Amino acid sequence: MASIVIRGVRKSYQKNAVVHGVDLDIASGEFIVILGPSGCGKSTLLRMVAGLEEISQGEIVIDGNVVNRLEPRERGCAMVFQNYALYPHMTVAENIGYALKVAGVPKAERAARVAATAKIVNLEAFLDRRPAALSGGQRQRVAMARAIVREPKVFLFDEPLSNLDAKLRVAMRAEIRRLHRRLGATSIFVTHDQVEAMTLGDRLVVMNAGRIEQVGSPSEVYRRPASRFVASFVGSPAMNLMEGRIDRQGAFVYDAQRSIPVPFALERRLVGHDVTLGIRAEAARLVAPETPGALPATVDFVEELGAGRVVHTDLDGLSFAVAVSEPVALEPGTAVGIAVDPADIHLFDARSGIRLEGDMSPAQASASQN
Repeated sequence: MASIVIRGVRKSYQKNAVVHGVDLDIASGEFIVILGPSGCGKSTLLRMVAGLEEISQGEIVIDGNVVNRLEPRERGCAMVFQNYALYPHMTVAENIGYALKVAGVPKAERAARVAATAKIVNLEAFLDRRPAALSGGQRQRVAMARAIVREPKVFLFDEPLSNLDAKLRVAMRAEIRRLHRRLGATSIFVTHDQVEAMTLGDRLVVMNAGRIEQVGSPSEVYRRPASRFVASFVGSPAMNLMEGRIDRQGAFVYDAQRSIPVPFALERRLVGHDVTLGIRAEAARLVAPETPGALPATVDFVEELGAGRVVHTDLDGLSFAVAVSEPVALEPGTAVGIAVDPADIHLFDARSGIRLEGDMSPAQASASQN
């Protein structure tokens, strides 16, 4: 196991900057998931840790040693790729043990380590097969076994489940989590899939446009998103977001007539400021249209999800989702009311997108982004 320290790391291709000064501390034995949309720099950051990409600026420290100038093989990392990268002419056993063979490990020791590793990932019965005779999930296990057999300090996963079908992805998530618990190695897992991120990570690192937006436990990131981007990216359905202004009565006004009370601790400081209000679908409730304080809306459609459902509504021209657990019979166009508890409201500065809470003013939120 090894700790990882990333300090001021930047990456540019000629004049095109793709990673902008990332700082991150990863504890020994921790499972970190880097989450973000395509093009946000997450795979580039992972490849810089692995040594597959040069660092334009900054420093990466693994197990107390600065590795900026070390070759990939000298860093103590093993990487699992999206495309498996197996040798088609080799058997499973030969694929798993190839790195040991190159390293000059004696044949008997190599065979013992391959057998022990195959047992960890349940591949004992497939050691004589070639990759073409395996399923997608089995091929991915071979790729992981090839990393495990090297006994690395750090495991790096670059979207390893992207090529699997939905059922296999669920099964492989469970296998990866069990594998981490058994081996205890420091792991960095890159994905754009928030379900993978929420189920696998001890902590999430949410990236956007080459910068870290938030670092925290899955629960913290979901319940207290640090920015409008995190609020919109993490969660299914995405958080309902509305643009408006805080009026003199301490309410969020989103058109000339509609308003929503906001938490008392924030209302006085924000009077006259443009803000974005966020409400999770499960924090809103469907009520009768005539309910006092309810926001009037009409049903757009109902999304059935098996164990639950999401009612998508039209709220004064805005799309607003409400999660419900009980079956509902609502036709498109049905008038409904939406009730919101002020305690469940999230507020973000309209300019910077930074979460507003505590003593932070909109001006401070804007400054914190610069």
